[in-house]
Amino acid sequence: MEALNRDGLILPANPSVAIVGAGAIGTYYGGRLALAGAGVHLFVRSGIAALRAHGIVLREGDTVQTVSPTGIAICASSEEIGPVDLVIVTLKNTANDRLAALLPPLIGPHTTILTLQNGLGSDELLASLFGAGRIVGGLAFIAAVREAPGEIRIYTPGYVTLGEFRGPAGDRVRWLVDLFQRAGVKCEAVDDLAEARWRKLVWNIPFNGLTIAAGGVPTDQILSLPEWEREARLLIDEVVGAAARFGYIIPGEFIEGQLDHTRRMGAYQPSSLIDYLAGREVEVEAIWGEPLRRARAAGAEMPHLAQLYDRLKQVTARRT
Repeated sequence: MEALNRDGLILPANPSVAIVGAGAIGTYYGGRLALAGAGVHLFVRSGIAALRAHGIVLREGDTVQTVSPTGIAICASSEEIGPVDLVIVTLKNTANDRLAALLPPLIGPHTTILTLQNGLGSDELLASLFGAGRIVGGLAFIAAVREAPGEIRIYTPGYVTLGEFRGPAGDRVRWLVDLFQRAGVKCEAVDDLAEARWRKLVWNIPFNGLTIAAGGVPTDQILSLPEWEREARLLIDEVVGAAARFGYIIPGEFIEGQLDHTRRMGAYQPSSLIDYLAGREVEVEAIWGEPLRRARAAGAEMPHLAQLYDRLKQVTARRT
């Protein structure tokens, strides 16, 4: 069944979906959407044989959900997938130079592109490549790791927020919210995507960064050592101050909620730390560099972020 909204967008109840980026986040949401009836194609560059043989396994506590190999299409190229209703980009920002080549085979007349990437800059890049009218941005507040190809351990399922690249949430965003909710994912619409991205930085800047800067430790150690917790709070204060320069007021209860949530995670390794420990490229520019540049352009100085950014550039450069 298809619905045609007032903007001429075709919004199918069970859309065809291409997941570009088969890490923990992409595989998790791809698996949930497939279980809910969407026609999901997972674009995979490694571990294809294992995924085609065993499908997807999602583990959360004692609960295990599986997507059989026949329940999701495992594809080695975007040409193999072809045009779809919805493209979900979950690649690391460090691979964004590949998007101009990867995405065109997936795009038809009514295709929506949803980016669930971290940091700042991906919305603007996708809009410049494929048109602002196609782009929806999202933020995944989730703690999950890929233990093996197709095998995802979920520590905290969290929630997703979605917003139009430009303007308030409309029919398309509400369609996407409904799609995720039917897949069992908590999801909400926001009318200002840029504000939502600054809120996500309240967590990403201190915890993705300090776990690396502290020598490769999980988040519980950051909050158990007074000097590191103090640095995390100073970084948060700078993010909140920079966001205010753009008119975004982040309340104290949101900040304390993020800290309480982090304490409940236990010994969690954020995605940037996992990349760092594995010797992979870290999203330094999107998560730390671009927010710092935008804040400075708006007249906000962020000395603790500047120091962390410089430190991360140094330590990650040694690993590449």
